[in-house]
Amino acid sequence: MHADEEATVLEEGARQADLWGINLYPDRPAAELIEFDSMINVRPSQSNRSRGVEDPTVRRQIQAIVERLVVR
Repeated sequence: MHADEEATVLEEGARQADLWGINLYPDRPAAELIEFDSMINVRPSQSNRSRGVEDPTVRRQIQAIVERLVVR
């Protein structure tokens, strides 16, 4: 679960502000590969009030990381 992984990387020194939860669906078309949905994304202190990733800049950054790291 995202919360379990979140706890692990926080213990290893990650910053909460840098962590976002997503789901990957490699069998779906590229436009549907990433689902921006996780309880760890609810953080009003960063103006993110939903389970999604509301900031378009952050979404693009996540997409770039996934494109770089996920071999399709």
